[in-house]
Amino acid sequence: MDLASFLSEPLSYSFIQRGMLALVLVGGINAVVGCFVVVRGMAFLGDALAHAILPGIALSYTASGGYVGSNLFVGGLGAGIVSALVIAWLTRNQELKEDSAIAIVFVTMFALGIAIVSTQGSYTVDLTHILFGSINGISKNDLLLMAAMAAVVAVVVLLLYKEFLIVSFDLSLAHSLRLPVEILRLTLLILIAVTIVVSLQAVGIALMLALLITPAATARLLVKRLHHMILIACLIGIVSGLMGFYASYYLDIPSGACIVLTLSALFGAVFVFKSAYSLLGERG
Repeated sequence: MDLASFLSEPLSYSFIQRGMLALVLVGGINAVVGCFVVVRGMAFLGDALAHAILPGIALSYTASGGYVGSNLFVGGLGAGIVSALVIAWLTRNQELKEDSAIAIVFVTMFALGIAIVSTQGSYTVDLTHILFGSINGISKNDLLLMAAMAAVVAVVVLLLYKEFLIVSFDLSLAHSLRLPVEILRLTLLILIAVTIVVSLQAVGIALMLALLITPAATARLLVKRLHHMILIACLIGIVSGLMGFYASYYLDIPSGACIVLTLSALFGAVFVFKSAYSLLGERG
């Protein structure tokens, strides 16, 4: 099989075309938000929010009679925003450390979600889609909704980029400039929640953290400036997503797992290269 046939064969299916467009959106928006998550050391929060959206998804699932579709976005988004608000409220006076608040909200929401879904007679298959994604099941309406939500996240980041930059790297400067630090922190939490919901159907809850963190972490190994980091992370997220999707198609492996393994392999290669380069520099 030549390269042209290799690349074009999967594209003959409309559902794969929608899946690839979704991966471009998901890879890009996760990279943008993920860069702020990485530089602020909020990876655990990202994982917690990814699991905390399960009750909202479960409620939408049961309310629709077991239908997995666009309605899950609404429930997931609601649960994600509620979780972000609860975490921000619990840590507002620093009486409770952020990691403790995140852990409490995480386990409570995830357990609640499992309890709700388990009340359905046959939930195993659909729960698997929720946990591990179903990129081939994305409809036109899903794609439009993903595009709209991704656009909202991108616009907010663009408008508040300087403020997010200062809060991420120099909290003392942010306070001295009288920036609304808590509001910016809450806004970032909500953006993370929205990004997770956008990506839900692509890789699912269980693999969500890799899409949010790995491209940004890989980019940080290569560059130091945040805007460069965002651009490279976007490229890594999109290219790795498409590569993983092609691997999934030809190897008959679940797409979410293939995408995550591709991201991890690229991170490993960059990490080894950077370590070898630094070692050679020290010897030289």
